[in-house]
Amino acid sequence: MNNDIKQIVKDKYGEIARAGGMGCCGTGGTCDPLAGGSFAEGYGQLEGYVPEADLGLGCGLPTQDALIRPGDTVLDLGSGAGNDVFVARALVGPAGTVIGVDMVPDMVAKAKQNAAKLGAGNVAFHLGDIEQLPLPDDHVDVVISNCVLNLVPDKSRAFAEIFRVLKPGGHFSVSDIVLEGELPAAMLEAAVMYVGCVAGALQQQEYLDVIAAAGFVDVEVRRRRRIDLPADLLRQSVPDAAVEEYQRSGAGVWSLSVFGRRPAVAPDGI
Repeated sequence: MNNDIKQIVKDKYGEIARAGGMGCCGTGGTCDPLAGGSFAEGYGQLEGYVPEADLGLGCGLPTQDALIRPGDTVLDLGSGAGNDVFVARALVGPAGTVIGVDMVPDMVAKAKQNAAKLGAGNVAFHLGDIEQLPLPDDHVDVVISNCVLNLVPDKSRAFAEIFRVLKPGGHFSVSDIVLEGELPAAMLEAAVMYVGCVAGALQQQEYLDVIAAAGFVDVEVRRRRRIDLPADLLRQSVPDAAVEEYQRSGAGVWSLSVFGRRPAVAPDGI
């Protein structure tokens, strides 16, 4: 099942990359019936922003709370066309490095094209899975990600990999989608909802427990924003009865920005 989900995500995001349009978690797109502008946040005010790299696929601004410093090595997970990579590049300066990893070949190709247009010599994009990152241990100062980890089937493995590639004392800042309360089964089972950044989400406390189990400390929710799911768009994907059940349930979908650190010194026994 996990392989099926990953293939669905690859196919859908490859389609978005080839179209060069906004979609899924973003604004104004056609890749997903839920693409109504509820998820993405505006990047226009951020230094380093490259409009051609913004496909509207995020649900937050992870660099806001990432404490990125000049000279840092930063890793962006699910880097897409390079949107957050180029913003991070402005923060690390010429002495720093930003690495993007994405599992969709078309996204990696598009990101490399955008980097070439910028003449950005201190960025690199790699094809790879978040659950098995193509990077050595203790390699980066900061990890960022924007509405991607919720699409990863094995989140425990994903955060274990984040822990592995961070230097001791390094930290992550990720924006992601979580749930509060139980969404109707029909919504969770719809593949299009999964790619739309809803059905892959964990309950908020479960998400935070996964992070803690990976060994991170100082874990903190820095930002939290409720996502409204318009009933008319929901009805394009799921039965009316499921929409009505969702509206009665009080369940909610939230965008979180979460921060955490890898301990500078390993705990005893590790």
